[in-house]
Amino acid sequence: MSAISEPPEVLGHMIGGALTGTFLGVLLSYGLVGPIAAAARHRREAELTLFICVRAGLGAYLRGSPPQVCAEFARKVLFADTQPSLAEVEVATTLSSQAKAREASQPA
Repeated sequence: MSAISEPPEVLGHMIGGALTGTFLGVLLSYGLVGPIAAAARHRREAELTLFICVRAGLGAYLRGSPPQVCAEFARKVLFADTQPSLAEVEVATTLSSQAKAREASQPA
């Protein structure tokens, strides 16, 4: 406001600088910093989902639930795009139990 008495040429230069700074700030915040922050948030959430899944399964186990129920608790925490189907969980647990039975039956 102190430059209000300046001639139009000086005011135009000052207003142009202010508009350029404002445009650059908006461009950098929405075009550079925003996408970087969104990518970092997405990466953090993807990492935390694994730990939350394990926490849910262990919590169910500590409450005395059977292993199949523990797996279901852990499975329900995952997002729909990464959540395995019930059939996939059943196949994985069946294969795991068959491998353990095979190891137990082999002589040492």
